[in-house]
Amino acid sequence: QVAMLGAAAVVLMFFDIPLPFAPSFYKIDLSEVPVLIGAFAMGPLAGAAIELIKILLNLVMKGSTTAGVGEVANFLIGCAYVMPAAWIYKTKKNAMIGMAVGTVFLAAAGGLLNAFVLLPAYAAAFGMPMDALVGMGSAVNKAITSLPTFVLFAVVPFNIIKGVVVSLVTMLLYKHISRLLKGEAMN
Repeated sequence: QVAMLGAAAVVLMFFDIPLPFAPSFYKIDLSEVPVLIGAFAMGPLAGAAIELIKILLNLVMKGSTTAGVGEVANFLIGCAYVMPAAWIYKTKKNAMIGMAVGTVFLAAAGGLLNAFVLLPAYAAAFGMPMDALVGMGSAVNKAITSLPTFVLFAVVPFNIIKGVVVSLVTMLLYKHISRLLKGEAMN
């Protein structure tokens, strides 16, 4: 089940949508939906394992432009969302609370890792100064004038939107998919 959900998650990574307020390399996908469903059905450690499979399969299929730094950061960011949600989950009400808490952790981890790891790694990998990345952000969002404003006005809103969208889709699908995972008959 963990492997199957990891494979489904990596397939969903191929269907991504850019957001108008962030540079085009920030794209939302629904790959966290199978991860979160698995974490709810089988626990936080299963969620982390699904996240790891997703990242490793994506690395094998697409390669890395940051010598693995981006993949490690994406794993940590994904776990920052999924694990708190799964730890809190016990009932439908707690699931909503867990996903809200997970979204806050997602935004915080995404902001911190982008500011201190990902954006510097991408700048180094592509041989460009940080100002060039900030300029890419400024081209689509005039409020972006520095690395801190890049994080505040592109990265954090991106991750909040991703957390909300993934949470809503998971709420719609979880009951049906969890029955399959638990071997219950569908009615």
